[in-house]
Amino acid sequence: MAITGLETLRAEVATCVAVRQLGRVAGVEAGVLRVTGDTAAWRLGDQVAIERDGTTGDRLGGEVVALDGGGITVLADAASDGVRLGDRVEHRGPAGLAPDDGWIGRIVDPFGRAMDGRPLMRGPTERSLRGAPPPPASRRRLGARLETGVAVFNTMLPLVRGQRIGLFAGSGVGKSSLLAKFARGVAADVAVIALIGERGRELREFVEATLGPEGMARSVIIAATSDQSALMRRRCAWAAMTVAEHFRDQGRQVLLLADSITRFAEAHREVALAGGEPASLRGFPPSTAHLIMSLAERAGPGAGSAGDITAVFSVLVAGSDMDEPVADILRGVLDGHVVMDREIAERGRYPAIDLLRSVSRALPVAANDAENLLIARARSLLGAYARAELMIQSGLYAAGSDPAIDAAIRAWPALDAFLAEDEAEGSAASFARLERIVSAAG
Repeated sequence: MAITGLETLRAEVATCVAVRQLGRVAGVEAGVLRVTGDTAAWRLGDQVAIERDGTTGDRLGGEVVALDGGGITVLADAASDGVRLGDRVEHRGPAGLAPDDGWIGRIVDPFGRAMDGRPLMRGPTERSLRGAPPPPASRRRLGARLETGVAVFNTMLPLVRGQRIGLFAGSGVGKSSLLAKFARGVAADVAVIALIGERGRELREFVEATLGPEGMARSVIIAATSDQSALMRRRCAWAAMTVAEHFRDQGRQVLLLADSITRFAEAHREVALAGGEPASLRGFPPSTAHLIMSLAERAGPGAGSAGDITAVFSVLVAGSDMDEPVADILRGVLDGHVVMDREIAERGRYPAIDLLRSVSRALPVAANDAENLLIARARSLLGAYARAELMIQSGLYAAGSDPAIDAAIRAWPALDAFLAEDEAEGSAASFARLERIVSAAG
């Protein structure tokens, strides 16, 4: 057996303990369990196992969400039907995850258990689910521009190593398809994909049809479906970040795709309310802002010999409300935001990116002077057309009235088509095509 195999086996054996700390269920109310007994060493966020009917064969997982002098408050990670007063509650310790290189190409749940029916070993080292980001003063600056396979991201919205961007979209506007393009096309060693609260029927479709064998060959998928508990959905985002950090610390370039941070925040709201935290931020508890920002800060450039985590966080925005709490919090801590518009999707252009509302903070550094001038000119043409679109569509604009609008009208069909193009040949080819479009407009 290889050394790595022995290390993995030792890690599995190390999870076995001879002594268990036990409490007892003293009450069940409003979806949470009150636990009393030998709980002095239990800490907030620790994992527990509830033995229904007093048997180890029928267990519920759970997490400590509140502490007080009268005992422990535990939120179960599934329906607590069948729990009785006096049932044993075993203390399992802090939440952690032990990623392994063998997880590439696999689908796992937030606890690191296989979801594809094949054996899966834990890694030799357990990592904290809520690890600290690299020291701010030691982190590298954003790196070189990445090839993405999508023309607009190769040019006007560049993605660079270690950048963190938000993908703001409503449901049904092509967000998952764009994330799959990133998983297949963005230059990276490993892609880690968090599917947080997705519909169960969509998992296999995403893997086989949307992502495909090419994308899956370098990906690790962490999935918690919409029917699972708030604890599982919240843990999904942390687990994906922990897996990404595992590969980053090996010096690899990692692409992290999280879909979606909105469901992560909603899951946290359920857990926080169960623990007694009041809702104040339009229904979200005050801890939501720190939760989102601390997750985002863990991504980005590494330090020393570590690699980078280039992250794309999707946000569900109902009615294109960019000022709703989750969108507002995340937009303030990221290195760019991409807005997808339902009206653009309805007229059949995918990806349905509203370029004028989207920003990459990698610019102007990510492009040279000539490329920056070209990007500015293309944005100017799109802006001129958007301002005059109502007049143009209603037939009220007379050709020759404004040279800028005339140029925008000539350029708009080709520019709009350019925003929908894939690009397998690289950013140089994308910029060359964009230059031809802009030059033709005059």
